[in-house]
Amino acid sequence: MLQVQPQEIERLIGAVETVIKGKREAIEQALIALFAGGHLLVEDVPGVGKTTLAHALALILECRFHRIQFTSDLLPSDIIGISIYNQPRQAFEFKPGPIFANVILADEINRTTPKTQSALLEAMSEGQVTVDNQTFELPKPFLVLATQNPVEHHGTYPLPESQLDRFLMRIKMGYPSLEDEKEIFRSQRRAHPLESLQSVISAGDVLQIQETVRAIHIDEAIIDYALRIAEKTRHSEFLSLGVSPRGSLALLRACQSRAFVQGRDYCLPDDVKSLAASVLAHRVVVNQRTASTLRRNEEAERVLQEIISAMEVPL
Repeated sequence: MLQVQPQEIERLIGAVETVIKGKREAIEQALIALFAGGHLLVEDVPGVGKTTLAHALALILECRFHRIQFTSDLLPSDIIGISIYNQPRQAFEFKPGPIFANVILADEINRTTPKTQSALLEAMSEGQVTVDNQTFELPKPFLVLATQNPVEHHGTYPLPESQLDRFLMRIKMGYPSLEDEKEIFRSQRRAHPLESLQSVISAGDVLQIQETVRAIHIDEAIIDYALRIAEKTRHSEFLSLGVSPRGSLALLRACQSRAFVQGRDYCLPDDVKSLAASVLAHRVVVNQRTASTLRRNEEAERVLQEIISAMEVPL
C-alpha cells in the first residue's frame, strides 16, 4: 500500500515547476533518482537550470544543500574534509567538508582531476567517507546531483566508466520553449522564485518513501524483460562494454521508483522502456568505429533503442 498519495507527489512536482519551467520530465526523473536512493548526472549546456533544479529539490525536501564547484585545483580534502590538530586537546579533530549534506551539487564534475573525482566514489556507493582510517556516516537521504558540459572539452577530465556506473541516471535538461523562456523571465522579474519556495516533505519522509519504493511489486516477467535488455548489450556488435549487474539492478530500482511517482504500487513494461536510456546509456561504451560518426551518448541511446524495439514486450 502506498503511504504517499498521488496528489502529494503532484505537490512536489508542482513546487519545483514554479522554479523550473517546462521541464516536468526532468523533475520527475530527479525525484525518481532520489526515491530510488540513487544519484543523478545532468549533462547539458550552461544556463538551462541544472543548479536551480538541485537547489529547488533541497528546498522542497527541507534538506541541507551544498554546492561544490569542481575545478582543476580542487583537492579530495576540499570535498570530504580534513583532520586538524587541536593544540589544547593534543589530538586531531575531523572538520567535515561540504560532502556532509543531503543534496550535493557537484557542479562541472568533469573539470577536476580523477583523484578528486574518485573522492566521491565511497560517498556515492556506501553513504560514508573514510579519513585517517576513521569512517564517518553521511546524512540521509543523500543525493549527488552532478553536472557536466557536453560541449566544452578544454581542461576537462572525462568521468571513467567506474564512476559513471555510480550514477543511477543521466538526464538532459534541454533548452526551454519560447513560451517557457518568456515565463522564466516573468517569474524572475522581481525576485527569484527560489526565495519563496517552501518545503513540502521532510528528510524523514524521503527515507520512508525510499522504503516504500523497495516494496513496489515488480512481476517476474518484467524483471526478465529488463535483464534481457541488459544481457543483449553485452553481446551487441556495436558496444565494447555492456551493462553490468549494477546497471540492471539500477534499472529495476528506477522502475519501482517511477511506479511510485506515478501513483502505482506495481511496475509496468512501460517503466522499463521509459527509463532504459536514462539508466543504461551512460553505462555502455560504443565501439570506436561507430563513435567516430556520432557522439558517444547519442550512439549509445540509439543502440539501446534498437535493442528494446527488437525485444518482445511482456503482457
